[in-house]
Amino acid sequence: MRLKTDGLILTEQTIKENDKLVTVLTRTNGIIRCFVRNAKLLKGRLCTATQSLSYSNLMIYYTKDRYIIDEAEPIELFYNLRLDLEKFALAEYFCEIVLYMIPEGVDSSLFLSLILNSLYLLSKGTKPDLMVKAVFEMRFLSLSGYMPDLVCCRVCNCYESDIMHFLYNEGKLVCGKCYMGGQDSIALSRGALTAMRTAVLAEPKKIFSFSISDNSLMQFADCAEKYMLLHTERNMNALDFYKKIRIRN
Repeated sequence: MRLKTDGLILTEQTIKENDKLVTVLTRTNGIIRCFVRNAKLLKGRLCTATQSLSYSNLMIYYTKDRYIIDEAEPIELFYNLRLDLEKFALAEYFCEIVLYMIPEGVDSSLFLSLILNSLYLLSKGTKPDLMVKAVFEMRFLSLSGYMPDLVCCRVCNCYESDIMHFLYNEGKLVCGKCYMGGQDSIALSRGALTAMRTAVLAEPKKIFSFSISDNSLMQFADCAEKYMLLHTERNMNALDFYKKIRIRN
């Protein structure tokens, strides 16, 4: 069986001297783990196109219970991410989420588009890194079946108030008047709530199309990260590394 698809290389591992095993998020078949022969040869045609964070056109064939990449052509290498340790750590965190949450054999076009757009914005630096991170987390969870209810207060149906509390354990909103305390929540300004709604509900091309103040961004980012960790139920090594690098910077 032969498969022609495009995909993002999430991880790579050296096998023997010149071969490697890569994990790919493909557009058509979800996560696939593939062998690449002679991929470590610097002059080899597969070297660049199958390194981590490379987005490439791939020709994959399946034989004897394994996938093998025998042709690859790079589309985007996200070279700038390799020059900035903080951005690189954040990109690795995105890849870790994808690895954990997306199964093999499913159409992953929406997930692939999301991570590619996120990596592009990180690479170009046109949006704050923390904003890209928060949008990626909330949109990814929504695509994965964990969309929060951000329409209105769950008690009085109020659409918006100066402060809305996001109950991240439940994925619901409570307005300032109805909030009684005693629940794990984060208080959201109007700007932070607008950012949350845009990330979750806007059409794909517009999820990053908003401006936000520093204070509101911190609230939005706090919500997104807590909501992600709640639903992954695991420690993210790349996230821990990103936070350490961010503190140093």
